[in-house]
Amino acid sequence: MLKRLPWPLPALLAWAGAWLIFVGLQRVLPAALALVLACALCTAASLLGNTWWRRALIAAGFPLSLALTGAAGMPAWAWLVPLALLLLVYPLNAWRDAPLFPTPPDALNDLPDLAPLEPGARVFDAGCGLGDGLIALRQAYPLAQLEGLEWSRPLRWLCARRCPWARVHRGDMWQADWSGYQLVYLFQRPESMARAFAKAQAELAPGAWLVSLEFAVSGVLPHAHLHAPGGRPVWLYRMPGASAKA
Repeated sequence: MLKRLPWPLPALLAWAGAWLIFVGLQRVLPAALALVLACALCTAASLLGNTWWRRALIAAGFPLSLALTGAAGMPAWAWLVPLALLLLVYPLNAWRDAPLFPTPPDALNDLPDLAPLEPGARVFDAGCGLGDGLIALRQAYPLAQLEGLEWSRPLRWLCARRCPWARVHRGDMWQADWSGYQLVYLFQRPESMARAFAKAQAELAPGAWLVSLEFAVSGVLPHAHLHAPGGRPVWLYRMPGASAKA
């Protein structure tokens, strides 16, 4: 069950548990033994990581935090400050989606050749972060109406100021209504793509586009794909229907 927790919850739980063991056991055991047991917990918990770098973070988080707080002469609770900042910038509800993946400059410049849109078409960046995707979409579709959605309040605020020509809202991309858009763009995790495609099929009008940078929808043949500068693939899925033009 713990392996199903969204990242980085396994790491946070392991680090919190290690700190509780370390602080609590020092009352009845030597500090060195409490340290060994706390590190052992993190080592065991690292098995919850599904990639090598996640396992490394889970295992190393507690000893690194202990070293940093000790070296700086700060109390142990001071390590919670960066955690609080992380929760503010990247709240719990967003952990199941992608972390902050900025769209590279010029990544979508060739998109209109494969997915042409009428002037004034509504284009939606689902999970716009700091606005890199909106900037790339504006370069590709300068006459489109651009909108972005971001769950994190600080990121939404920064994105709105960075992209004043776009309408940027705070909200959950999975709860938002996609039906009014002619193109939905996202840069998500690969495990999110099946859900995104199902939502696009259910809500987008015939002929509308779902565009994904980097990650394809497993088992679904794309309408087209292109390679952005740097070699990253861009996958295009067009919603079927009688009104879709060839």
